[in-house]
Amino acid sequence: MGRHFLQIPGPTNVPDRVLRAIDAPTIDHRGPAFAELGREVLEGMAEVMRTDGPVVIYPSSGTGAWEAALVNTLSPGNRVLAFETGHFATLWRAMAERLGLEVDWVEGDWRHGVDPDKVASVLRSDPSIAAVMVVHNETSTGVTSRVAEVREAIDAAGSDALLLVDTISSLASIDYRHDEWGVDVTVGGSQKGLMLPPGLGFNAVSQKALKASETARLPRSFWDWQAMLAANARGFFPYTPATNLIRGLGEAIAMLHEEGLDNVFARHARHGEATRRAARAWGLEIQCADPREVSNSLTAVVMPEGQSADGLRAHILRRFNLSLGNGLSKLNDRVFRIGHLGDFSDLMLAGTLSGVEMGLRERGVALEGSGVAAALDYLSRTNLRPD
Repeated sequence: MGRHFLQIPGPTNVPDRVLRAIDAPTIDHRGPAFAELGREVLEGMAEVMRTDGPVVIYPSSGTGAWEAALVNTLSPGNRVLAFETGHFATLWRAMAERLGLEVDWVEGDWRHGVDPDKVASVLRSDPSIAAVMVVHNETSTGVTSRVAEVREAIDAAGSDALLLVDTISSLASIDYRHDEWGVDVTVGGSQKGLMLPPGLGFNAVSQKALKASETARLPRSFWDWQAMLAANARGFFPYTPATNLIRGLGEAIAMLHEEGLDNVFARHARHGEATRRAARAWGLEIQCADPREVSNSLTAVVMPEGQSADGLRAHILRRFNLSLGNGLSKLNDRVFRIGHLGDFSDLMLAGTLSGVEMGLRERGVALEGSGVAAALDYLSRTNLRPD
């Protein structure tokens, strides 16, 4: 009985306002009403991604937007620099290699983000590198890389490499600035901070990236920016768009603007800190090792030696109807992930942490104290809303 707590790090809870917008009758995607909606959504996404340049919207997952970033800017045999920050960085590397790119792969421990000093060092030693691939917020680990510092490192090395950044689990949740940070292609998806179901992928594109697309020779058709941008100028798309998801996106953008992006980021930061305080009070370690890189979208909590993270998750789902994220790849059965992003409030966090704490106790995990109490104490002292 009662509501299901969906606290995986995405897809996230979809607000009623967005559901109602998606539920509206489908309109003609070649008609004037859709053209108006298309222009509004494209302009709104540019504001969310903090760019004055174009944003391309695909009927795809974030993985499709990854591919679009690569095939529009690079050519077979180009060298790209990538970092092993977690599961999704590893998947992006595999895609690049399948597309015929040469990947300089910097191994990592899945506890740290991209090291800006290492970026500068590699680029100085290999000026042929055409692009640097960074996952801003690694969903598998709860680690956020310092993108602005990565750009500074690229510039300090005197490199002309493009900066490609995955923001799939940080967009509209963690402060991100495409133009100010000198990003060339930002990759996003609809199913996390944007509070939509899966089905939309995004590229924000710099002028430098557009210039690169003129000579890039990786094959592309469906992903081609030029066809998209030509149709987008009139609010349309070169092929059938995800019409009802785009209507939902318009409502989600309105919600973000009503709250204010800075307030959205502050809310996520507050919930992230409350969750980390809960983990510390339990006496459990989080996967992120550098306090500068903690994620405000999700927290990956490490289970004590000999305890099964998957067993805990299954118990909590069965007992409390609460879904938590599983450990991926190297972290399989070692961590559970608490999503605290998107349409999320203090009360939802309190309920989530209560379910986790009860589950830990019922599974026989020795806790040092109450994480719920620690989180509630922090939330009560940092109320963002006026009395």
